[in-house]
Amino acid sequence: MIDSHCHLDFKQFDGKRSEVIEEALTVGIGTIINIGTDLKSSKFSVELAHKHNSVHAAVGVHPHDASTVNDDLLTEIRELAGDSKVIAIGEIGLDYYRNRSPRDIQRSAFRAQLELAVECDLPIVIHTRESFDDTLDIVREFTSSLKGGVFHCFPGDSEQARMVIDLGFNVSFGGVITFPKAGMAQVASELPLKSIILETDAPFLTPVPHRGETNYPAYVRYVYQKLAELRNLSVEEVEKQVDRNCQKLFGLVETFGD
Repeated sequence: MIDSHCHLDFKQFDGKRSEVIEEALTVGIGTIINIGTDLKSSKFSVELAHKHNSVHAAVGVHPHDASTVNDDLLTEIRELAGDSKVIAIGEIGLDYYRNRSPRDIQRSAFRAQLELAVECDLPIVIHTRESFDDTLDIVREFTSSLKGGVFHCFPGDSEQARMVIDLGFNVSFGGVITFPKAGMAQVASELPLKSIILETDAPFLTPVPHRGETNYPAYVRYVYQKLAELRNLSVEEVEKQVDRNCQKLFGLVETFGD
């Protein structure tokens, strides 16, 4: 199993990161992708990845911090992106819910980091909240040059998900699909399994049966189990396809058979 999106740099993991990673390995999570949200966390992600074979890093600036994006910062992100343990540019995108950076600046920072992803030949990890149409429109500007990507913690409906998939992108689901009466569970049940990857977004969005507590990469197994239940498949069948999707997207293996 793979936790395709978490934030082990957050304070909830201070003093116990190695134990958290070891716990994940013990329960069958063989790969953890730690996602940068600003320059500091991006640097941290790379350092963490070099300390643990099972950890890989994504580097980028979240839309909340879009106002910090300038040429100097992009130069530093570009340098980080050249590291052997960096597999994506992210988390980047738009967030019109909190609007912690002005929307025009968010869009500018998003485009700048998409250009960087094209330059570095890396896939992207996209955050979109109450901004789906603008996010998709901007991504379309770069689709022909991008090396794919994923809309993480997918927030939309099945029709929107299919629009993303039609562009050649993946959608990712986390603990929300385990919540009672979650609309996302219906979406996850309807999409092609070959276009889905799974995540925790730890320390947030903790799945049932630990909802309300801190989330950990080890808990991605509950998301796999729920997706298997929704699809009337075994966990092993879901794991085989979803892990393959993630490995292919992020270049975690060199070749694939049929």
